[in-house]
Amino acid sequence: MGGAVSAGEDNDDLIDNLKEALYIRTDRVERAFRAIDRGDYYLDNYRDNAYKDLAWKHGNIHLSAPCIYSEVMEALSLQPGLSFLNLGSGTGYLSTMVGLIIGPFGVNHGVELHRDVVEYASERLEDFVKNSDSFDKFEFCEPVFVVGNCLEISTDSHQYDRIYCGAGVQKNHENYMKVLLKIGGVLVMPIEDQLTQITRTAPLSVRSLQDLSRIYIRRTLRRLGAGGRDEGPPPQAQAALQKRKRRRRCRRRRINAYVFVDNQLIPQSLEEEDEEEEEEATTTVEDEEEEVVVVGGVERETGEGETLKRANVLADQIMALPLPESLKAYLLYYRRQKE
Repeated sequence: MGGAVSAGEDNDDLIDNLKEALYIRTDRVERAFRAIDRGDYYLDNYRDNAYKDLAWKHGNIHLSAPCIYSEVMEALSLQPGLSFLNLGSGTGYLSTMVGLIIGPFGVNHGVELHRDVVEYASERLEDFVKNSDSFDKFEFCEPVFVVGNCLEISTDSHQYDRIYCGAGVQKNHENYMKVLLKIGGVLVMPIEDQLTQITRTAPLSVRSLQDLSRIYIRRTLRRLGAGGRDEGPPPQAQAALQKRKRRRRCRRRRINAYVFVDNQLIPQSLEEEDEEEEEEATTTVEDEEEEVVVVGGVERETGEGETLKRANVLADQIMALPLPESLKAYLLYYRRQKE
């Protein structure tokens, strides 16, 4: 990719052409491009091509065309103090320009798959810091390059204000990059050969179509297994519930609950017994005939005058859910306040 502007004789000439073609549109980006000579990131034998608007590759070392880098820098909307992550940081050319804008209070990280490329980027960075006349004119956030696979970064790790993904990423991994972005952050990456700017506006993690399909299919299968109706209790529990209806001093209350699972509110119908006349969480069975009571999922018979501790069905259901303990405590807070 490239060839959008004429070749320049030197770095300044190349920047003039990019500015004339409106690839560079802000003073901040222009100063960063002029401060770093693109030719310094080429091997000596290939330096003659450094100021052409063309991509360059030698082994694992790769530089995108100048028009691509200028579009990326403008799309990132960089400001001092922001955190930046470069996925597929390559030679470090882009990360070094970003460091000139975000300044010493920013964060500048780069992840590169190939170790030899990380070593090359570190050499180019050291040369810039020691020998460039532009270094003392800026407050610089020095980039940190590490060897790694960007798809193996933990989603619980640090999130960033700005992310650029220059590495080759398949379509089904697109949402993974978004999880690493802060709310209000900007991600710039090529999608189907088109440079795309994505702004994260919602606090929820972005779900892929595959995840959403899996959730819908599993829910549909559960409904089909229940004959098109919401799932009810198992048969043995249903029989016990039918007998329980005959209790003279008990009424049954239906609770409509919504459980937050996998970023979705899933309706669940939970049933619990509520005594009309007892103040404590106990009940005295006064029926003349014996009946079956389900306690902790086990059926047993009770006789007249026997006192049973009422099972807190809703609390048991919540505690059995695969949720963090802090969320369980939150869901049970008001119920425990009444106990």
